[in-house]
Amino acid sequence: MGTGLVQGASGPARQKVCIIGASGKLGQYLVQHALDRGYEVVGVCRPASVSKLDAFEGRITLFPGATDDGGVIERAVDGCDGVLTVLVPRGVHDYASGTAQAVLDHARPGARLLFSCGWHITLDGRDVYSWKIKALVKLAGPLARLVRFADLDNQVDACRRVFASDTRWIVVRGSDLEEGDSQGLPVWSRHVGDPILKSNLTRRIDFALFLIAAIGNDELVHEAPAIVGRQTPSALAHAAITPAP
Repeated sequence: MGTGLVQGASGPARQKVCIIGASGKLGQYLVQHALDRGYEVVGVCRPASVSKLDAFEGRITLFPGATDDGGVIERAVDGCDGVLTVLVPRGVHDYASGTAQAVLDHARPGARLLFSCGWHITLDGRDVYSWKIKALVKLAGPLARLVRFADLDNQVDACRRVFASDTRWIVVRGSDLEEGDSQGLPVWSRHVGDPILKSNLTRRIDFALFLIAAIGNDELVHEAPAIVGRQTPSALAHAAITPAP
């Protein structure tokens, strides 16, 4: 059963969104942005992390549980117009793909499904990666799996399941992240390697902002935008040579 339920005022129902992985750094920013936009917010996080959301007590409905638990997800996404999922490749037990599959199985037809991941995910195989990203995937990935910390390949599998589904999905691929005040909505491109993305840096608060904004952006459905901070050198250089509409 959920906790912290907020009773809505009389009048038109607010749009309802579920944030899966709400207690993490990105998840907490998602919760705040969603509340700022007037959404009714539901969150899912591991029971041990519930206290990280104390700042939102009384303003969100919380379902403690593993994010790959189909029963928990089924209850949490009930009636939601949007579901935002932080795909975390935690451990070596198919956590990311299990989470993605639970969302695909239980979200209502027509709901907007948003998933966050890294640049190493590719939709059409046309991304061009730097040696640093290649090294991260080829070297750090197996090492993380060896010590049973994370499984990057499982995040790839999770996104393959999303791409193959007939849902209204959007997969947002984040660059390296940093903390700091918002710089505004990040810019995006379809392929890693495009000049606009060269700076490879986004504020975490703005990664969350892009995900929340994408709920209402029909043009992004079935896209996998790779994002970068709008005040980074590569974004500013692109803006300087791009004619105004």
